Parts: sequence; C-alpha cells; structure tokens
Amino acid sequence: MAEKSLKPRGGVKLISENRKTAHAVDFHRVDRQRKAVEKSRTSTDKHAYFAGVAEARYVLRKVFRIAEEQAKAFGIDPLAHQALIQLLGSPKKRLQVNQLAERLDISPAFASSLVKTVANDGLVTRTRNEQDQRVTLVGVTVEGVETLVAIDREVEFHVHYFAAQLGVEVRESALSTLMFYVGLT
Repeated sequence: MAEKSLKPRGGVKLISENRKTAHAVDFHRVDRQRKAVEKSRTSTDKHAYFAGVAEARYVLRKVFRIAEEQAKAFGIDPLAHQALIQLLGSPKKRLQVNQLAERLDISPAFASSLVKTVANDGLVTRTRNEQDQRVTLVGVTVEGVETLVAIDREVEFHVHYFAAQLGVEVRESALSTLMFYVGLT
C-alpha cells in the first residue's frame, strides 16, 4: 500500500513507500555527509561540496520544472502560480504586495502588475488595508484555491514518479546540501 507522505520512523529514518519500492534515508548518514561537504567547501578539493550542490540543484530544478509545467497546463503563468502558493501559504493567507514581492524575489512594481493580472483572472482579491489605505492586501479566492489544489494533485503525481527514480545516495546528497542552504551547519 502506498503512503502519500513521509513518516518519521524511530527519529532517524524517513521511509517513502512509492508503489512497490521503499527508500530509506538515514539522517545520521546525511549529517555525516553534510559535515564532509562543509569541510570540502574550505579545503582545496571541493569535489564533495560541488557534488552535493549538483544533486540538490538537480532535484530542485526538476521539481520546479514539474510545477511550472503543470501550472502552464492549467493556463497559469508559473510566477502567478508561485504567487498563489505564497499567498495561501502565508500565516494570514494574505500578504501585502511588497511582502509578496519579497517572497517572489521580484520588484514591488512587478508584483503589483502580477497581482492585477491574477486578480483579473479571478484567482486573488485585492483590498486596501484599513490602517493604511496606501497598502494593498492580496488573498486567494475560492477559485484560486481550487486551481492550486488541482495543480498540486498533478505535481504530486509527477514528483512521485521522479522521486522513485532517485537512489538513496542522491537523496542523501541533496538533503545534506539543502541543510546547508537553510543554515543547518
């Protein structure tokens, strides 16, 4: 029976059962690899470091490409899709335009233009902040949520297929570099 999410087992391993295969990730081994990668960054031989970076970026880029392709299949610009994710995923399920710009790493002017386009498509609402009328708050509409859920369903299918192709070594190498990227050194 296939599990849809990763479940911790004994605090050390995450097991993903996808179809008939099981992939175990040993986080003690990932942490040892992370330390080796960190050491490699400061040594003259940087191979281990760049091998980890290559694996992490390969996995990230492949998953991002899958998400972009699925958004396009639903008629949504990939950046608009990312905006919807950031909005719905925010603590209050809405953001100021400048906060959205920061989360998307784009200029506030471009974010404002993007919001207008997505609002015209009926996927977000724009309201003025009661305390400061200069500030626009953006939230996702019911149609926007439904669109995100539908895209995510397709992304999940394709990501599971891709992830099933990855060996444990690739997973662990990518994870060790992602730990570095988020400051777990």
